[in-house]
Amino acid sequence: MQPSRLLLALVLAAVPAQVSTQASAQSFFEELFGIGRARQPPPRAAPPSAPIDVPPEGPRPAPAPPPPPKPVVIRAPSDDSVIGQDLQQNGSDGSLRLERAQGGALSARITLAGIKVSQPTESCRVPLSGGAPMTLADQGRPNGVTRLAASDPVCPLRLEILDGSVMVTTGAEPDTCVFQAADCAVRPKGLWGPGPASLVPRAQEFDSARGTTDKAVRENYKVLTQRARREDVRPIVAEQAAFSSEREQMCRAYAREGVHGYCHLRFSEARALALATRLGIATSAAPTASAAPRTPRRRPPVDGMNPGFDTAGPE
Repeated sequence: MQPSRLLLALVLAAVPAQVSTQASAQSFFEELFGIGRARQPPPRAAPPSAPIDVPPEGPRPAPAPPPPPKPVVIRAPSDDSVIGQDLQQNGSDGSLRLERAQGGALSARITLAGIKVSQPTESCRVPLSGGAPMTLADQGRPNGVTRLAASDPVCPLRLEILDGSVMVTTGAEPDTCVFQAADCAVRPKGLWGPGPASLVPRAQEFDSARGTTDKAVRENYKVLTQRARREDVRPIVAEQAAFSSEREQMCRAYAREGVHGYCHLRFSEARALALATRLGIATSAAPTASAAPRTPRRRPPVDGMNPGFDTAGPE
């Protein structure tokens, strides 16, 4: 080997030893004087974590039952809402006018519309009691509304006063009354109320009132079934189903019922009141959609306005 290469190998071999000696010396002085890495405190151990309480497995508490339904009270109609009003069967046929006689008794002028027995394609009309006022027997308020009876020998009628209308049923079966002398067969059963011309402009009002009334029917029906004995629940359910069916059958004959919904509202109000009466709750003066015509009232003049200027407005 040449002398230059031998000298280079000896120098390279001595370098790691020198580096190691310098590193050891530096570490010795750092430990001696407390500088560098030796100054850093040893790492602390993490404190033990607190134990987590795990609830024992068990049945979860049952959710609280919903509150029981409460009966809904609506205003009972006033008899004055129909006194002196000209009503028609389904808003289009016949005529019915209730009047109050001296002493407070009610009478009625009733004309029934029907079809001729000998000519079913022709119509006919029969005024009860010859067109004279018929005295009506007051039968109280068994369903929450005034019930009256007209004792015609051929066609006895039962009248229940609703708000601005009268629900009429016959006291005999079937519902058809045949007046042989007049060759006329009539079916007076149905809602006797105003004509559609006065009802259509108030369709939105009736629709809003019907939502409240339908809720009253549902809630009162629920309360009645919950309070009834087990053996009495099934007849109540059947009665509610019959109410819905009868309402559809009766009200579809009312003139333009699909536009204003007046018959459905009055029929539902009668059902809600009947259920409330069976529950033994009194009626209140809650507002309802009355069909009685609104009379304008004159407002008092205001300072600075012409006293002769007509400021009448609706009630």
